[in-house]
Amino acid sequence: MNPATPFKTIRRHMSPGVAAVYRAAGRGSHESEAAGATVRLADGREVVDFGSYGMAQLGHRCPRVVEAVAAQLRTMPTATRALANPAVTEFVRELTRRCGPDLNRVWLGSDGADAVEVATKLAIRVTGRTRLLAVRGAFHGKTLGALALTHAPMFHEGLQPLLGHVTHLPPEDPDAVAREVAEGDVAALVFEPIRGEGGVHPLAPDVAARWAADAQAAHAFVISDEVQVGLRRCGEFSIAVARGWNPDAVLFGKALGGGVMPISAMVATSALFQPLAQDPSWHTSTAGGHPLACAAATAALAAIDEHEERAREVSAGVQAGLRTLSKTHQDLVAEVRGTGLLWGVDLRLPSAHGVIAELAAAGLLVSPCLSSLPTIRLLPPMVATDDEITRAIEVLDTVLTEAK
Repeated sequence: MNPATPFKTIRRHMSPGVAAVYRAAGRGSHESEAAGATVRLADGREVVDFGSYGMAQLGHRCPRVVEAVAAQLRTMPTATRALANPAVTEFVRELTRRCGPDLNRVWLGSDGADAVEVATKLAIRVTGRTRLLAVRGAFHGKTLGALALTHAPMFHEGLQPLLGHVTHLPPEDPDAVAREVAEGDVAALVFEPIRGEGGVHPLAPDVAARWAADAQAAHAFVISDEVQVGLRRCGEFSIAVARGWNPDAVLFGKALGGGVMPISAMVATSALFQPLAQDPSWHTSTAGGHPLACAAATAALAAIDEHEERAREVSAGVQAGLRTLSKTHQDLVAEVRGTGLLWGVDLRLPSAHGVIAELAAAGLLVSPCLSSLPTIRLLPPMVATDDEITRAIEVLDTVLTEAK
């Protein structure tokens, strides 16, 4: 393919702005293949991938996941939806086994917003109430229901009359949920244990525990959105479950497909799942439970378990490198936050987007934070090598030096 062709096509048929960003980030080239934490461009250059919006937690082309998808592809790549499919049942069994006895019901979708939509619909249907509680700085997706929970005003413009059923709480206020549920109209509390898109800000454990208890005391459901932070990206398989917050639903996505297939899941209690148990057609997704995606996800769960120790080593290496950089570049780096395989670097700039573009051109892919413009977000994969971590820190050092 002519290197210019992707950019011309994207500019003509998709977005001129995106085409310009892609061209600048790749210095006129485009991605052609990838393995582990390294992406190769069409011109032969290699870049380290600490971005991909959390999809590539197992790196690119995880062998176990690729083999599982290939095997499923050779037998039954899609499902009739009129008959049971073992790829689906095996995945559901493996997923619930990791979530504890109370979270024993599963709904499958294609991305995180799918899981948010069904969880909140269920909460409203079961309680008969219409108001939802979310957190300032939250990001839960951009479909209309999920968008109401997403806090960033930039995404609400022109839609606000449709999004008035959500109240966003200050994350530092332990009394916020008790105050809101006193009105008696709250169906659910929805939160991210760590607000990734909002700048990698953890919800204080004591606040989260108090909020969950207050919501449940008022017979409102507790929904933990771990689409980005679950599956051991931040240590625990489910942060909410591990910390004893007793969620009524945990939402998974992004890395669930092993970096190969799109899939998301809501794992819920029987109480929340009741409308779907009574009528499975009440909320469906054509691609939900796709055999290729389920085969990928089953293999991804096993691979995540296998790489748990390496993930801790990667986390320690990235943390040490970022702490050193924060001292070296105190005039530009305001703060470094993170845990596990999710890190945020706050710059003393109105926006980090220019620096992020320079990082890509220099050989390191990271993610912006749409709701926190000065923040660089790093999502290193569990399989990153020591050399790839070193290269990533070196590129950061060079670009931050040039940005002064």
